[in-house]
Amino acid sequence: MARITVEDCLESIGENKRFDLVHLTVERIRQHRHGEPYLVAGKNKEVVMTLREVAAKKVTFENIRNLPDAVNEAVTEEVEVENTEEEKAAV
Repeated sequence: MARITVEDCLESIGENKRFDLVHLTVERIRQHRHGEPYLVAGKNKEVVMTLREVAAKKVTFENIRNLPDAVNEAVTEEVEVENTEEEKAAV
């Protein structure tokens, strides 16, 4: 498994922004602790998983506030698609 580094994360949010990286990571960890799912696959501790999200550019300063809503909408759409497929199969 590849290792995640601070440098990987800084490439995503901008060089020389270590302080910003800490704030972004802490905000995302708070969201996880309130039940938000991870946006990347893995079985690491929450800090590592959150850094993986940042390095993958799935968590940014632009979308951090909207992530809970976006994830909930995606799950709702997925459930609706599954329900539609089940209805079609039942017919």
